[in-house]
Amino acid sequence: MKTVIIDRFKVTHNYSLGICYVKNEDGSVQYIGKSLERGWRNNQSRVSCVPPGVYPLKLEYSPRFRKHLWELYGVPNRSECKFHAANYWKQLNGCIAIGNNHKDINGDGDPDVTSSRIAMKRLHYYLSGNNLARVEINDK
Repeated sequence: MKTVIIDRFKVTHNYSLGICYVKNEDGSVQYIGKSLERGWRNNQSRVSCVPPGVYPLKLEYSPRFRKHLWELYGVPNRSECKFHAANYWKQLNGCIAIGNNHKDINGDGDPDVTSSRIAMKRLHYYLSGNNLARVEINDK
């Protein structure tokens, strides 16, 4: 089973930044990009990043986004935690965005992620052929 790994290196009240990559069944690692989430707010639904841990991932159709997205399951007291395209932490309601780089693209002083749609296509490419995977989230 493939594993998406998020190694967070900065967690603030507003945002969380990390490096995201896919580890194949044979242990080889394919780099994906940068991650962006909301900051840590005591695991409150829709306003906090996902707590560190290992969670099952399922590829499922999202009526809201009108496409298949990878969703985390088993997050304590949470549901609808997904990987989806977004550039700013304010666009995330407890979900995870992937981008090519961290950069303040809207001038508000907080880091954002660039090219999120492209990075999400890469995530789906590296996980293709599977409807199940897992995610490992680590705080450094």
